[in-house]
Amino acid sequence: MACKQEGIEQINTFDINALSIAHQDVVLNTRKWLDQMVVGLNLCPFASSVITRDQVYYAVCDATTKAEREQSFVTELQRLLGTNENSIATSLLMFTTGLEDFDAYLDLLDWCQQILETADLTEQVQLASFHPQYQFDGVAADDLSHFTNRAPYPTLHLLRQDQMTKVLAHVSEPEKIYLDNIKTLNKLGRQKVEALCPWGR
Repeated sequence: MACKQEGIEQINTFDINALSIAHQDVVLNTRKWLDQMVVGLNLCPFASSVITRDQVYYAVCDATTKAEREQSFVTELQRLLGTNENSIATSLLMFTTGLEDFDAYLDLLDWCQQILETADLTEQVQLASFHPQYQFDGVAADDLSHFTNRAPYPTLHLLRQDQMTKVLAHVSEPEKIYLDNIKTLNKLGRQKVEALCPWGR
């Protein structure tokens, strides 16, 4: 089965009905997570502006093989680098099948990172990782910190490094973002966090 990808550059104006029902659900569920969790709780200083300006490209991959999933990443990497940042500031690649196991997802993430390093692109593109069962190494399994990286679907977030640098230049202590996010989730409490991220329970 070939990797089927459908992207939405401007979700507010794009004809979402042109997508398959399944892909509509993936994009809308992801957007709901972004709106309620990432932006709603201010977990990422970069997210709000690009979402407001409709500069996020959403790609959905139904690939059933490792090679096809790897190719989907290469496709989105080429799309991001080949498009003006005012049109696509950042990309989210969501996988609908085959990466339910977190370790399998980490294997793909490692491969993608190696591609960036081999192609000497680490100063242009940065990867952020999200998974329904995201687990930080060395942290208790029931710790709420895992929810900072738990998304409805296994997801690769491709970010332009120069844009991240510009955004973080306006953040007084960027190294504290992660710690502040943990404080936010702990203050919110497990019941409310799990209500926002039911897939991560």
